[in-house]
Amino acid sequence: MVYYFTSNVVSPPVTLFMGFDKYENEELIKWGWPEDVWFHVDKMSSAHVYLRLQPGQTLDDVPSAVIDEAAQLCKQNSITGCKASDVDVVYTMWSNLKKTDGMEPGQVAFYKEKEVRTVRIAKKLNDVINRLNKTKREEKNVDLRGQREKRDAKEREDKKRVLKEQQMKEKEDEKKKKEEAELRSYSNLMKAENMTSNKETSGYDSDDFM
Repeated sequence: MVYYFTSNVVSPPVTLFMGFDKYENEELIKWGWPEDVWFHVDKMSSAHVYLRLQPGQTLDDVPSAVIDEAAQLCKQNSITGCKASDVDVVYTMWSNLKKTDGMEPGQVAFYKEKEVRTVRIAKKLNDVINRLNKTKREEKNVDLRGQREKRDAKEREDKKRVLKEQQMKEKEDEKKKKEEAELRSYSNLMKAENMTSNKETSGYDSDDFM
């Protein structure tokens, strides 16, 4: 089961989502998207909260208000963190998550620690949590693998389309260059100094016919 929340602190609104338990979190880790941002309470057990960016967006494009709401969800859904006065929440791109042999379900490490960011949540904001919970919806038996495969298939098709368009443009450019080269060659051929006349080459004088 996956829980979805709508964050209305930005326009258009964005969706935050998280797994029901550590096993669902494991599936989210396995079938995450390159566009996903992962949030978790630092050094504590908590929910894995995700934000899916638009293609081309980076962490620097995420508004601080959205980061705060995702972090509040992590804190609220942490048995220990929920009771703490303040916690640190770490976040990074899904592609930076690393699984190694022997790790428990839902447990992760990072490929690059320098790409992990931290935000301090000083207290639980009930108004934030209440607002998010009003938008909460549950989806059972979500086909995470199917969604990822569909996303990858679209990406491949988009790349093929872009490559085809690029090849067509290169072909058109080459054709244009060839036509311009032929035109320049023809123009040079038609210059007066490169031309001869019948008077110069015939050897006849009109008076000879009289």
